[in-house]
Amino acid sequence: MTSFPVPGYQLQRGSPLDRASLVKFMERNWEELAPDHPRQHLASTVDRYLAADTPLWWVQPQASSAAIACLWLGWATDQDKGQIHPYLLLLYVHPDHRRRGLASALLETAHSWAVGAGYEQISLQVLSHNQAAQSLYEKLGYQPQAILMRRVLSSETCC
Repeated sequence: MTSFPVPGYQLQRGSPLDRASLVKFMERNWEELAPDHPRQHLASTVDRYLAADTPLWWVQPQASSAAIACLWLGWATDQDKGQIHPYLLLLYVHPDHRRRGLASALLETAHSWAVGAGYEQISLQVLSHNQAAQSLYEKLGYQPQAILMRRVLSSETCC
């Protein structure tokens, strides 16, 4: 267990052995953000990116061993500078434990880790309709760098 600034909670470092728990947290997150979208890709995403060098932290209430929040970092390449840097793959706090500073404390943990490891930035994507997450990230100094655009293709709209 590691020191954690939110009273009543403790922080624990995760590992690739936490695969099943991480998939569950990804599913919970997806259920809240996009309940009508498929989730079969989540396990393969975890399999593709979870490794010994991808930092993962869990938060547990001090009176319990059950995790109620997590933050998982992967890797991305800065499109301007070409440098590899940490990329936020998942930040999730159970609804019963929100608005207590857990997400901010997890992000500060990630920021401290990244600075200590010599990185100059962390990046992330946030869904355009997730205003709560956007507000949190902006409050912590994140700024838009690019706009992700997509076009849904079908045989009727193509060629």
